[in-house]
Amino acid sequence: MLEIIKINMRLKSFFLYAILLVIQLSSTSILYAFDKLDNVPRKNSIIKGLIDEQKFITINGIEQWVTIKGNSIKPVILFIHGGPGSPISPYSDHLYKELEKDFIIVQWDQRGTGKTFGLTAPEELTPEFLKANPLTLDLMTNDGIELSTYLTKHLGKNKIILFGTSWGSALSVKMVTKRPDLFYAYVGHSQIVNPIIDQTFYDKIYKLAEGKKDNDALSTLSSIGKPPYDRARKVGQLFKIVKKYEKASSTPAPESWFVLSSNYDNQKDNQNRENGDDYSFVNYTGDSKLEVASMSSTINLLRDNFNFKIPIYLIQGNEDLLTPKDKTEEYFKKIKAPEKKYYLLPKTAHGFNLSVLETQIKIFKIIKTS
Repeated sequence: MLEIIKINMRLKSFFLYAILLVIQLSSTSILYAFDKLDNVPRKNSIIKGLIDEQKFITINGIEQWVTIKGNSIKPVILFIHGGPGSPISPYSDHLYKELEKDFIIVQWDQRGTGKTFGLTAPEELTPEFLKANPLTLDLMTNDGIELSTYLTKHLGKNKIILFGTSWGSALSVKMVTKRPDLFYAYVGHSQIVNPIIDQTFYDKIYKLAEGKKDNDALSTLSSIGKPPYDRARKVGQLFKIVKKYEKASSTPAPESWFVLSSNYDNQKDNQNRENGDDYSFVNYTGDSKLEVASMSSTINLLRDNFNFKIPIYLIQGNEDLLTPKDKTEEYFKKIKAPEKKYYLLPKTAHGFNLSVLETQIKIFKIIKTS
């Protein structure tokens, strides 16, 4: 494993914090049959209108992991996870079991993530593998559109609802502006707009560290220096400080909520999620020494994606440092859409908490799907 990737750069806990909220919900017992595909459980069943499918689907030339669960006569919600590299699928049963009564819940391990990454993962994440297997925003946008097209046909729907969080919010915007005909509406959380790490961002974090007399953070900030950064490790070190300060100023999800579903809680899947997280993050930030281009540097929604043909709903945390409200408010004001709403939540940072989940569900239930 690349030491340069692993040290202080593993952001699994940060991006899981950004997308996960597990609440105690009553479980529904559903009978299903198992078969095996490459030693991964594959489940497919429809019993009394209930769908429970967990399988690899060929998307844009590669097998990608998708789960489809819920009431077959209800609207479809496709969740686009953050990270990139931090899937929601291992936690979806805890998060959205109750919502399966009113919707079909679709989770997708994106290219480079979780079970999708694990199906063809190398024994070791090397510089050679990174250089030979780049991720791009266009590639992943096409993946998402192909999956959405599959879902409409497979489930017999005219359109679907799209939800994206953090990294997934940028990917989602690209999808809905390229193929609005596939979607009823887009719900974005912690919306990425233009994720450049500049002097203003650095100075803001540095000032917070000074105010808190946080000598450890000040030492780290001094050691990595001022942006721009051309190494993924430095971005990871900065984001670790951001996570700490966001957690201190917001209502977080309790640690007890971060519970893996049993199908994902094994050594192989755990390792694949960790390695996929590293692989995806290096591709997101870029790294000059590893010769990996940056996906984040290609994102500027204020410039490229503000005209929408479908309703847009944005959920924003007041304490969010990573995707701050001033940027998302500026973007929201520029958006042209048939309908748009902006939800600013107090005591909420970049990650999920109960307020985010309740707002998310509230929006899903007001979206017109007929």
